[in-house]
Amino acid sequence: MGRVSLELVPRSEESFTVELEEVRERFSCIDTLNIPDILKFDMRIPEACRVAAPFFSNIIPHIRAVSVHREKPLPFKRYFQELGIKEALVILGDNPEIVSESEMPCDSPGLIRKIKKEMPGVKVYAGIDQWRTTIEEEIAYAGEKIDAGADGFFTQPFFDIDHMRKWGEHLTDTEIFWGVAPVIRESSRKYWENKNKVVFPENFACSMEWNKDFAREVLDFSGSENSHVYFCPITVDFVDYLTGII
Repeated sequence: MGRVSLELVPRSEESFTVELEEVRERFSCIDTLNIPDILKFDMRIPEACRVAAPFFSNIIPHIRAVSVHREKPLPFKRYFQELGIKEALVILGDNPEIVSESEMPCDSPGLIRKIKKEMPGVKVYAGIDQWRTTIEEEIAYAGEKIDAGADGFFTQPFFDIDHMRKWGEHLTDTEIFWGVAPVIRESSRKYWENKNKVVFPENFACSMEWNKDFAREVLDFSGSENSHVYFCPITVDFVDYLTGII
């Protein structure tokens, strides 16, 4: 089996620390933590990484390209070096309702190049969104990111093993973290369908049982394909969800 990562949202130092302690105590096979940068919460990525460092040696912070100035030195280089962070996930981060934090923002390929130039020892992952366009267009965009220096990818969550296999055929020579997110409420399902254009399989059920069964299938798939999995339990208790899966 490849690596197993958990995505945890850092809302506050206290709640984040409690969650990290629970992961360490209950799920020893989780060897990686990836940390999203959610602007509505006060806790930012540098602080979250410092809190997480005593718990995980493999930390993958999400870096928003629109927050980084194209011509200024990377603002996060110092804490990467201080904390020994060797991996990052580059996302665009272009929410229409949020003004860019940089006057000359990077795009994703541009930030990948910049990290590779200024921090050559850092492994850089990029995003794949299998829902936003055709597979041909998204694979072409992934190729641009590889040309810029991307070492691998994090996908958006999948809900269908056959769909994963189809994408895997196009990504045979690339390191992949396959995304898995439980959806157990009809309101959440409608959000994924309307916001992210997700097409759920016919056998999908908004139940914890279905989502756990699917997660186990993904773990089997990732093991056979020499790739990795990241769990993204956005709207459920991650302990309840992961118990019985890993």
